[in-house]
Formats: sequence, structure tokens, C-alpha cells
Amino acid sequence: MKAFITDIAGFLPNDPVDNDHIEAVLGMVAGKPSRSRKIVLRNNKITSRYYAINPATGKYTHSNAQLAAEAVRALMLKANTSLEDISCLCVGTTSPDLMIPSHGSMVHGELQSPPCEVYSAGGVCTASMSALKHAALSVSMGDHDSAVAVASEFSSRFMRGKNFGPEIDTKIESLEKKPELAFEKDFLRWMLSDGAGALMIRSQPKTTGLSLAIDWIDYLSYAGQMPVCMYSGGNKREDGSMMSWEEYDDPLDIIRTSATAIKQDARVLNEQILPVTVGLGLAASIKKHNLKVDEIDWFLPHYSSDYFRSRVDAEMEKTGFRIPDDRWFTNLYKVGNVGSASMFLILNELVDSGKLKKGDRLLCYIPESARFSVSYMHLTVV
Repeated sequence: MKAFITDIAGFLPNDPVDNDHIEAVLGMVAGKPSRSRKIVLRNNKITSRYYAINPATGKYTHSNAQLAAEAVRALMLKANTSLEDISCLCVGTTSPDLMIPSHGSMVHGELQSPPCEVYSAGGVCTASMSALKHAALSVSMGDHDSAVAVASEFSSRFMRGKNFGPEIDTKIESLEKKPELAFEKDFLRWMLSDGAGALMIRSQPKTTGLSLAIDWIDYLSYAGQMPVCMYSGGNKREDGSMMSWEEYDDPLDIIRTSATAIKQDARVLNEQILPVTVGLGLAASIKKHNLKVDEIDWFLPHYSSDYFRSRVDAEMEKTGFRIPDDRWFTNLYKVGNVGSASMFLILNELVDSGKLKKGDRLLCYIPESARFSVSYMHLTVV
């Protein structure tokens, strides 16, 4: 028995925010315009993104659970079914509203749907793939006739100007020569986006229209050999070990050190993300599934910035698996980086574009820099 993606829906809150209005929505750091904004935007080439923030009042318009619930409701309309039919709800996110209860439970609560199995996947970008894999396995095992996989992000609340200290400006002078140095904190403010995507998984394809057969989903963590790279809820000590926010004797130090902000170790990211997620991760999937580059019709990469596009291409060529540019598909530039929800939103846009035809084979690439994980997924259009 196989599992099929039969319907896909997305939800992006409010109107898109262009590059000139980001700080008007997120707020400035220390009351001053960012000196790095134009540099980072020039490198990531994102032209618009979405925030669950009312630009007039600065108040939040949705919670993360509400973003996910909106995507699920949109999915129910596309699939011509109802919330009462959900028997398995699989949810992934980087940015839950609460530490307890689980994000999955909070989404289920927002939906107010009948009792069902709920699975919550944590992590960063690959959280969506963990949720999708659980949904697909549940259906293929016969536990459920259908399952819903949903991924959502509420990144903007980490990106508000009030959350960032003026120490950002001390690094600006280095950005022109080494743009990756901006990635530690400030680059995320000009890249991340709020939103959600949801997939309907069934044991049979639709009788009309296109479905996507889930041929396989690979997930590999390299945390056993890699250091922490992207993190929130603490800070790195000089020896590289992590200090949790709970370890600070003075609660104000949590604020002074931006312990709750999302941060990247720019050096580790720049040196390792592609050799690990492509050089090692893709090579493992090629060997496991005997992949052939000429058998891939569409390559769907989730890269966080255009800065990485040419480097992904170069690393794939080095791996002996270079896919021509005309077979790539992404919506990064107009949607932004929606973290774990990105791949679901990319799939939604590609399916709705009318570009797919029966027999097309899709390879999806979802890297995660938190402590270096990667997921590859192979789909066939039926």
C-alpha cells in the first residue's frame, strides 16, 4: 500500500510586505534603521514576505496555531471534505506558541475538530518532513484512510526590533566582503516569513486531477558529528557548549544576551551546510535509491537565501548530480523563507501552476542547519 498527496493548501497572513516596509512592520533596533538591510536583501533577493502582524497597530493577527488551522481549513475546502473527517493530524513547526501543550494539540484545539490522533514534530525546517512521514506511514500501514500533515511558522515574533540588541551594528563593516557574517542575527530579519501549508494524504490517488505518489522520504541527522549552528533559547559558551536560558542567575541576562532570539553560527553555517546536506546527504539518497539525474523532472530546493542557490548547484555538480536550472522550482523570492512550511508551500504553488504532467518525478531538498539535518523526498505525479 502506498500513500498519495491528493490535495495541498497554503495560508499566508495579511498583505505581502515589500523590502521598503519591513522595518515599518517589525520595528527598528534601538530606534535606528538597519545598516545591513540592503546588503542582506541584495544577497537573498527576496522581494516580499508575510507577517502575522497588523502594520497599523503592531499587534499580532494570528498565533502559530491559528496559522496552521487556517491552512487546514483551506485544505478541507480544496479536498471537498470536512474537519470531522480528520482522523490523523500531523503537525510540524520551529516556533510553537507554547512549550506545553504540544503545538499539535494547540492546532487541534484551534480546529475544534473531533477526537483524532495528533502527532507533533519539533525541530526547524525538517519538522514538516517528520510530520509528513508520520502521516504517510500511518496511511500506508492502514491505520488511517487519510491523514493531514501541516507545517506552520510564526517567525516574525522573533524578528521584532525590540528583540535585537545594538550589537548587530558592530558587524556591519564586514558584511560587504563576507555577507555570510550577517547570518548570525540580522539576516534572519530580512528573510523569514510567517505562514502555513497543509497536505492531504490518502491511500489512493484522486479519481480526477493530479496526485503525488510519495515514493520515499529520507531523513538524516548529522548531530552526532556536527556542532549546534542555529539556535534559540540560549547562547553558546566560548568552548562551544550550549547554555540554556534557564541557567542564567539574573533573569535580565536572558534579555541582555538575546537568549530568546534566533541566531546562527555564521562560520559553521557557511562552511558546513552544503558539504553536509548535499555532499553527504544527497550522496546517501543517490546510493540508497539508485537515483539518476536524468530521471528527475523537477528539483524543489528549500534554500534560505539566493546567496546559497549557486552554491547548492556547485555542490550538486561536485556530487555528480547537477540538475539544470530550468528544472528548479522555488517561490522563495516572493514568499520568503517560511521555515518548515516552505516545502509544503512550494509544492502547493507548483501543483497549482499547471506545469506538472502525469509521470513527472520530483526531488525535494529540505536542509536544516540547527544541528545539521536534511530530508530528501521523491514524488511521482499520477
